[in-house]
Amino acid sequence: MRITVNGEPHEISSGATVSELLQQLELDPRFLAVERNRELVPRSSHASCQLEAGDQLEVVTLVGGG
Repeated sequence: MRITVNGEPHEISSGATVSELLQQLELDPRFLAVERNRELVPRSSHASCQLEAGDQLEVVTLVGGG
């Protein structure tokens, strides 16, 4: 199934979750924020949030500083 991640098309398995997508992209969820169709996906929901064809995700790295 096809989704969009940060403006780029990606093919993923049907029924994949946000957590599985992050693993596929080799990204550490501890340092990321994920937005699905303009709604924030809480980290506690990554494993249960199933993606659907046409979903648009934004994955951003959290940066601290001062």
